[in-house]
Amino acid sequence: MFEKLREAADRFDKINDDLSDPATANNFGKYKNLMRERKALAPIVEKYREYLSDCSKITEAETIISDQSADHELKELADEELREAKEMRDKHAEELKILLIPKDENDDRSVVMEIRGGAGGEEAALFAYTLYRMYTMYAAKAGFRTEIINENPTELGGFKEVSFLIEGEGVYSKLKYESGVHRVQRVPETETQGRIHTSTVTVAVLPEAEEIEVEINPADIKIETIKSSGAGGQHINKTESAVRLVHIPTGIVIECQDERSQLRNRDKAMRLLRTRLYDMKQSEQTKKIASQRKSQVGTGERCERIRTYNFPQGRITDHRIGYTVYSLDNFLNGDIEDLLEALITADMAEKLKNSSY
Repeated sequence: MFEKLREAADRFDKINDDLSDPATANNFGKYKNLMRERKALAPIVEKYREYLSDCSKITEAETIISDQSADHELKELADEELREAKEMRDKHAEELKILLIPKDENDDRSVVMEIRGGAGGEEAALFAYTLYRMYTMYAAKAGFRTEIINENPTELGGFKEVSFLIEGEGVYSKLKYESGVHRVQRVPETETQGRIHTSTVTVAVLPEAEEIEVEINPADIKIETIKSSGAGGQHINKTESAVRLVHIPTGIVIECQDERSQLRNRDKAMRLLRTRLYDMKQSEQTKKIASQRKSQVGTGERCERIRTYNFPQGRITDHRIGYTVYSLDNFLNGDIEDLLEALITADMAEKLKNSSY
């Protein structure tokens, strides 16, 4: 562990030297990457230096205590200093173990969330809207900015699918565990017999990619302009403002029709395409590191059932960590922070248990 800490401290000092170099300031991509790395290393190096300071205090106190010429009062002070320094050293050592758990390189990113109705027809589409509302209300409370990229609404006010950006520092670290299948049990608004139905909605949380990270060959993209479609409205089907992108090498299809401007829809579609390609690249890398899966709360796979929302009981249960609360209304109004923190804590505890420190 301490060899890694020394390396981190050396790397931190090297980054500071590089950042003071005028050549780095003129290279935006390099500067941004160095700043991101420095931000990740800063808390580790700061805690490591506090640990070294504790060790130095312990050595000084032990030297005084063992000094035969030191008076009794000075030795009593040194003994107190020794006890406090050892307590702080042990505390800082435990904190360092947590800080050294490999950090997800995407944690500081904004995210693109994609919500799609699954089994359950119109009821699934209505619940897809409910989840969209929940996440946007959470984002507003957390001080994050949201923006719809594309939506496919239904006549009854649901979403067949919706893609939207949640922008802010550390959004991915908060919401990355939301990927998976969300199950709802309730009497549907479309049901007149009062029977409880089970429907599902899939949620995907993608770390937003930056333009400099994903290079897209224009020749690999087929661009089509189409008329907007949806549940209705004065701008539907009037102009060909909607855009469909087809990425030929991967077969990824992106449609964007939320804006009235074809140019803005094209920009949003390209933003989503970059994010999808980045996610595909990240997924391939993750699959190569099979052992990582043992240290995660859920795999983030789209097919994994992660949570049940039971309306008759007013209950939310997260199946990965056995977390259950009976405050459904508040939860669906965006009060999801407690569950997000529980997921983060459980994942960290699992990774710490599997670490070699």
